[in-house]
Amino acid sequence: MKDLLQFFGVVLLFQGTGAVVYELFGWVKWGLIQQLGFFDGWELYAGITVMALAVALFAAAESAKS
Repeated sequence: MKDLLQFFGVVLLFQGTGAVVYELFGWVKWGLIQQLGFFDGWELYAGITVMALAVALFAAAESAKS
């Protein structure tokens, strides 16, 4: 369970970081958040929220029993 939470945390961290970096600097558009149409205009906020969810998953993984 701990490994699964960490895996999803890493995936969410990469997606959120990709969205924030793209919105702030305009670099490569590789994240899933930019591909989904219902986030139009809200990509930066969605990226920050996804990164916060990743941190929450990492905290849950640390408190989970092995």
